[in-house]
Parts: sequence; C-alpha cells; structure tokens
Amino acid sequence: MEINTERTDGVLVINAEGRIDGSNSAQFLESIQAVVSDDDNGVALDFGGINYISSAGLRVILLLAKELRQKQTGFGVCSLSSSVKEIFTISGFDQIISIFDSGADAVGALK
Repeated sequence: MEINTERTDGVLVINAEGRIDGSNSAQFLESIQAVVSDDDNGVALDFGGINYISSAGLRVILLLAKELRQKQTGFGVCSLSSSVKEIFTISGFDQIISIFDSGADAVGALK
C-alpha cells in the first residue's frame, strides 16, 4: 500500500492505493499519524485507489476518527469504489464516518 499527501485550504488529503488489511493496517495508521498536523482543519482519506479494506483497515479508520474528534479536527473519506463503499455500508461505517464523492467535496466540507 502506498500513500501520498497534499494540503488544500487547511485540509490534509491522504491519497491511498492498494489494499488495507491485517498485514499493513498498523503501518497505514502510523503513516497517517506521522503526517497529521495540529494545524490541519480536517483530514480526508481519498480511497480512489483502494480496492479492498478488511476489518483491520476499518479499525484504523475508527481509531483515526476518534483521535481526530478529540482534537476537534474534521474527518472523512472520499472517492470510494463501489466494493469499498459496500463494505462501509454493511459495517455501518457510513453512519459514523462522513463519506464524500470526491476529494474536492471533502475539502469543501472539512475546511
């Protein structure tokens, strides 16, 4: 799995590619925690390049959301493929995590 970051209007957008599963979920969380700044108004995970997420990956999303909520930093995911969106829906994560159609939508909502 690979991540790239960019900041737009005070929002950290993290572009992820590949799979998020038990073999790399801890590394994924550490990579995100390393780039999040106290100056960020929001954090958006752009999952346009993610083709699979396991329960271990969902746990990372939940942990990250809790950490950011404590800092009063906005959080959401965007650009979900249909299969990843289905996982978010089945697991109920679509009820607790903001989901945006695109990175631009996420930045607009989180800035």
